[in-house]
Amino acid sequence: MNRRNFLASTAIAAVLHANTGFAQDEISLLQTARALRDQPYVPNTTPLSPPFADLTYDAFRGIRPIPGITAMMPHGDKFAVDLLPPGLYFPDPVKIDQMTSEGLSEIAFSPNLFTYEPRYFDAIPETSPGAGFTGMRLRYPLNTPEQMDEVLVMQGASYFRAIGEAMVYGLSARTVAIGTGGPVAEEFPRFVHLRLHPAQGDAVRIEGVIDSPSLTGHLHMTLYPGKNTHMDIVTTLFPRVDVDDIGIAPVTSMYLKGPMLSAASDDFRPRVHDSDVLVVENGAGEHLWRPVANPRAVETSAFSDTSPKAFGLYQTSRTFESFQDTEARYHDRPSVRVAPHGPWGAGAVMLVEIPTGDEFMDNIVAFWRPQEVLAAGQEYSFAYGLTWTRDQPDVGHLPAIMQGRSGREHDQPGFRRYVIDVATAAEDAVLDYAVSEGAEIKGASTFPLPGQDATRMTFLFSPGDLPAAEIRISLRAADGTPLSPVWLHRWTPARDGGV
Repeated sequence: MNRRNFLASTAIAAVLHANTGFAQDEISLLQTARALRDQPYVPNTTPLSPPFADLTYDAFRGIRPIPGITAMMPHGDKFAVDLLPPGLYFPDPVKIDQMTSEGLSEIAFSPNLFTYEPRYFDAIPETSPGAGFTGMRLRYPLNTPEQMDEVLVMQGASYFRAIGEAMVYGLSARTVAIGTGGPVAEEFPRFVHLRLHPAQGDAVRIEGVIDSPSLTGHLHMTLYPGKNTHMDIVTTLFPRVDVDDIGIAPVTSMYLKGPMLSAASDDFRPRVHDSDVLVVENGAGEHLWRPVANPRAVETSAFSDTSPKAFGLYQTSRTFESFQDTEARYHDRPSVRVAPHGPWGAGAVMLVEIPTGDEFMDNIVAFWRPQEVLAAGQEYSFAYGLTWTRDQPDVGHLPAIMQGRSGREHDQPGFRRYVIDVATAAEDAVLDYAVSEGAEIKGASTFPLPGQDATRMTFLFSPGDLPAAEIRISLRAADGTPLSPVWLHRWTPARDGGV
């Protein structure tokens, strides 16, 4: 037995209690989620008690899992697990259990499984009614063999986020979204049960059960950490009621400012965002490139499709100079690509953009919405891959869009100048563009960028009297062959009401 396995057998034994009520053919949480659908939804209404109640941000950060007990718990030869405490934004307990060589074991919660910063805490009680673990964090030697880096966190509602090599945390994924960007309050299903299965080399399998007033669900995730961290996911949903505002494979990010509209925030940094573009490879084979925005009001866009090949939110700028932020390291934050496994049928890739005045709110959400309503009493499964990556968007054989910028045309009031640079020297290319009826594009042209193998598309845009307008533009050869992705943009008025 090596040192890691020895630690596993001693530390885990201190907090695991064998649950003998499960047979090997009865352990799938899929059955738990299916049965839960037929029961009334019961929200967690038990308030937290000391030492986890009424914590400040600093006090919550002063609660730490104990190494070898609830932190750095070895899981196979390549992984380690941290169990996360309640408090602050995370009041709801999550049952966490684990499949081991001896069977299924639940990890029992107790306040004495953590240490507490003395400046914020006095005596710690032996029990804390209503409290439980709120999630878990997985570690893996992403960057060097000697360092167990964080690779995955599952905590809060049905959120999870991951990173790969040389990345820091940024955008998040969710098991499902309900009512995002809609006219009524969004519903946030939450994890009520997580199960960790034995690691298989460099992969590990996790199950989860989610619950909410509208539905229950089952998450089946297999995690493959690496330079790009990949997940194979199957989400199975059991609606309690008809659900027409569902979001499948939702990805949640932040966009405050960038060169498309830098006036949204006045600070020293040229860009502040976790993601700057939604990229869609639709079922017709088109590659759509849609920069995200920090609008004046909530904006919801639908890209109708049948069985999309992929979509994702990307961070396309990868240099420190682009952000000038030594602390946040936005240039090292991951992009996430969603790749459906098999046909998803008719529906739309949805993009929701929410106004924000700072960088501390996730205000960008992308997801798939099926055309058909999810009917009460039925069962729906969606299989897909999630890839957390630093790579540039995959646009097939087409050249990449290098950047997009815009600004007011000061000598032509009511017009805004757009420039989009494409990584190809397309001397004979023509612009193919369209704009909402009532708006105007003029002066559209292309020219090579000096000293670069690149072409700039540029035009002036006026919305006329429209409150919002859609722009679609791409490079094409004379015979109509696409020479760039399709660049899409929704114009809305600036914060000051101007163009």
